[in-house]
Amino acid sequence: MTQIYQQFAYNNLLANHRLLSAAEALGPGEFEAPRTSFFPSIKETLNHNITVDWFYVDALEGGTLGAKAWEDPAPFNKASDLKKAQREVDFRLIRFCATLTLESLTRQMKFYRFDEPLGNVLSHLFQHQFHHRGQAHAMFSGSSAPPPQLDEFMFASDHADRVSDLKELGLTEQDLPNFQGITKDE
Repeated sequence: MTQIYQQFAYNNLLANHRLLSAAEALGPGEFEAPRTSFFPSIKETLNHNITVDWFYVDALEGGTLGAKAWEDPAPFNKASDLKKAQREVDFRLIRFCATLTLESLTRQMKFYRFDEPLGNVLSHLFQHQFHHRGQAHAMFSGSSAPPPQLDEFMFASDHADRVSDLKELGLTEQDLPNFQGITKDE
């Protein structure tokens, strides 16, 4: 049961890496260019993702950052700087998910204005990432950089599609949790 959260954490890392690599390939002015979506640019959408990640991952780790996480709603002006910071918080989330147990998923988390089981908090965090990455992905359709493929990470048969991403992240296939599915022993 805990393996799915580990898979989502690695999927999160890989999808963020691919999306932010595409952002680095944008032409001058395109990262911050006005677009149609919930947030008005790729820059603001992806900055929102990281500030929310900072908030949740800090809380998961027992920190006290709270709302200070989003005091600056767009702390990164360059995609390359955002990519580096996103990678750092993504690896923190991976390390946290590696410690999960069935018992910990039911533990109540009381932080900020929330009082929820840990499993609900993680599910919300991953859903938040999927949601806003999808919005940013759509915005790439009107840019010089093609929207990157973001759903080639969960199946064993996706191995060939993630090799270069893993290499860029300093990972190998053996570092990933069992992307071939949940085994009957779990």
